Amino acid sequence: MASKPGQGAVPFTDILNRTPMRTFQYVTIAICMLILVSDGIDLQLLGIVAPLVMEDFGVDRGTFGIAMTAALIGFGLGAWVGGWLGDKIGRRYTLAIAALVFSLATIGASTSSGDQLIGLGFLSAPEAVWDMAFWRLLGGIGFGGAYSNALAMAGEWVPDRWRPVTVSTLSVGTPIGGTIVGWVGPDLAASSGWDGTFVFFGLATLLVVVIVLIGLRDSPSFLLGHGRKEQAQKNAKLIGLADVELRPESHETDTAEGKSVGVWHRSNWRLNIGVGISFAAAAMIAYSILSWSTTFLTTAGYTLDQAGNAVSIGGITSMLGSIAVGEAMRRFGSRRVMALISAVLFVLMLVLGWAVESLPAAPTLGDRIFVTSLIGASGAFFSAAIAGMYVIMTTGYPQSCRSAGIGFGILMSRVGAVGATGLGGVLLEMGGESVVPFFATLTVASVLIATAAFVVDRHVPPLAKG
Repeated sequence: MASKPGQGAVPFTDILNRTPMRTFQYVTIAICMLILVSDGIDLQLLGIVAPLVMEDFGVDRGTFGIAMTAALIGFGLGAWVGGWLGDKIGRRYTLAIAALVFSLATIGASTSSGDQLIGLGFLSAPEAVWDMAFWRLLGGIGFGGAYSNALAMAGEWVPDRWRPVTVSTLSVGTPIGGTIVGWVGPDLAASSGWDGTFVFFGLATLLVVVIVLIGLRDSPSFLLGHGRKEQAQKNAKLIGLADVELRPESHETDTAEGKSVGVWHRSNWRLNIGVGISFAAAAMIAYSILSWSTTFLTTAGYTLDQAGNAVSIGGITSMLGSIAVGEAMRRFGSRRVMALISAVLFVLMLVLGWAVESLPAAPTLGDRIFVTSLIGASGAFFSAAIAGMYVIMTTGYPQSCRSAGIGFGILMSRVGAVGATGLGGVLLEMGGESVVPFFATLTVASVLIATAAFVVDRHVPPLAKG
């Protein structure tokens, strides 16, 4: 039961932990999921229509990679900048701004034209590619800002016991969006052209801005931390807490300097190191497998369709792993789960590397099933590692810098992703017909994921027995 007047002020989270979930909380989670699904649609759209765009621009895949990489870079920058902004002005308005940015950037990408050329030395490329890269960079900034704030907001409106499951489930919003655009994007592009497809999805995302402003509210925890007690009390009424006096949250980072600490405060150094190393390592494994499996499998004798099917299986198991890790962390605690994920990925990278290296010139059905199963298992566990990092960040960073902390983690994951995109090709080229250098690097990365277990000092505790 919630406290009554005269019983003393209590932190909002304490009340959440003692009361059942209400309609507004479910609506908040649903809107945050909608944001991340929209995020995934716009983020993956260019990859779906890339063949049409490259044909229109008259460029090869290497040149067009400039535009493809821009969104990844923007995502990392946007998560960091957007996270900082969310901690300053609130998650709600930052989410609206982020959604507006990636919506307008998606529409703007439709205006990229291949009529003129521009030379930039060794980066010489058609003007249209640079136009597209600009819009994708801008869109990526919006994508990143939306991601970090959606997770922070949802995490602040749910009880501690449900936060791991909520955050890990939300993390599949982006791949769901990518799946949706994979289904409808080609048909829409065939009827409306690639530029019309960008306009359609960009305009649709504008509706999300309206939904955010109407349906979301900053949590009382956030508002109290910024001295806005009257608004905090008003927002608490949205879940039926009309007669509760609230006080700001306390956190283990509280010092004589005050409650509001930033990401770089000395109290966060172990969390920052663990998150930075582990998240970059997990993203490197994920992007290496998803980006380069088709290449090393076709080199090993797979047809393109067979290799594509193997990667698709990895995409499906990725979603399952992301959802499952939240429940695992809720039950067993994040420290044990991250240590287990690291150990399992270590074994999987060793075995998968050996299996691919040992494939005959014409792989049999049994060979393909074995390798595909290993890729599927890898997808489940590297995605569990990534979703687990979101759970740890949402739990570990104090409310005063939670969005920025999540943004920092996403930025480090982009470092791993960009590294995988570039380094993976170099390692495969180095090995020639051998994948040993490639998988040796991923095996080392799997060990680094354990940093989250043994360096981070703020974990989700195991579910209390009894």
